[in-house]
Amino acid sequence: MTVCQMRIFTKMTTTTAMTNETLTAIDGIRVGHATDTQAITGCTVILCPPQTVGGVDQRGSAPGTRETDLLRPSKLVQHVHAVVLAGGSAYGLAAADGVMRYLEEGGIGYPTAGGVVPIVPAAILFDLDIGRSDRRPDAAMGYAACQAASAAPVPQGSLGAGTGAVISRLMGLPNATKGGIGSAAVHLGNGLIVAALIAVNTVGDVLDEQGNIIAGAHQNGQFFGALNLLRMQNSTPPTTNTVIGVVATNARLSKEDANYVASAAQDGLAQAIRPAHTPFDGDTIFALATGQVEAAAMTVSAFAAEVTAAAIRNAVRQAESLGGVPALRDLT
Repeated sequence: MTVCQMRIFTKMTTTTAMTNETLTAIDGIRVGHATDTQAITGCTVILCPPQTVGGVDQRGSAPGTRETDLLRPSKLVQHVHAVVLAGGSAYGLAAADGVMRYLEEGGIGYPTAGGVVPIVPAAILFDLDIGRSDRRPDAAMGYAACQAASAAPVPQGSLGAGTGAVISRLMGLPNATKGGIGSAAVHLGNGLIVAALIAVNTVGDVLDEQGNIIAGAHQNGQFFGALNLLRMQNSTPPTTNTVIGVVATNARLSKEDANYVASAAQDGLAQAIRPAHTPFDGDTIFALATGQVEAAAMTVSAFAAEVTAAAIRNAVRQAESLGGVPALRDLT
């Protein structure tokens, strides 16, 4: 298939009954959100089909993660059973406990003499400064997200892990832009699909396809630009950000390849966010390969960046105003 024939899906509004434009376009993957609109936080669970190979790439200096070391190529376990994305800062990692319980009840996990042990990598973002900081994603919320999981096109915007996400707090929350969770997919030749699901909570601005700011610090309807604010040296970045997500494919990849794809997906983050991977971000991208189609890792990695950037932009375009933080739709 030539480049002009491929389709990169960037807006949920173009979804048809024939085409799923989100992460669940990958056969066997199910996604569920749990959302607390009062506390303005939530979590998102990605349930994997059997024999899904996982990888990870973490950048920035402020990560909050679980089970990432297990995804390195040299480690024993090859397959993952679910991935959790959550708000709540480090507290939100507790949502993975509920996912483990859900999977254990279904007999899903790494087999041991003492029963199955579900492999559930997780990453969190900071949203404690919006809504209620005393109510965070927990095991019950993780379990509920599993119960809500389906293969339908993934709902996008200010829900799940993206409920409390914010773009550029450099001038305070009222002058920031609401973030969210977004998804995108590209359908290539021979049935190959590459897709992404990203929760967007950044220090930097989000840029459109032409490099224009569509979300960031603003005043009187004008975006200042994070780089301009930093250049003026009158703004200290808060330690309250991070972009987290998943890039997935139905390709058959090794664990080494999956880690490479996760690394390539970070290029998409840098395409759509400026600046990216700062000392105040813990940007973490998981990679999942379900193994249904033969494909070169190079092909998958080449499009991992594209769908990641598209998912980031979708998160902003689908977001809704919450907690006094206006969304793009209310700024334009």
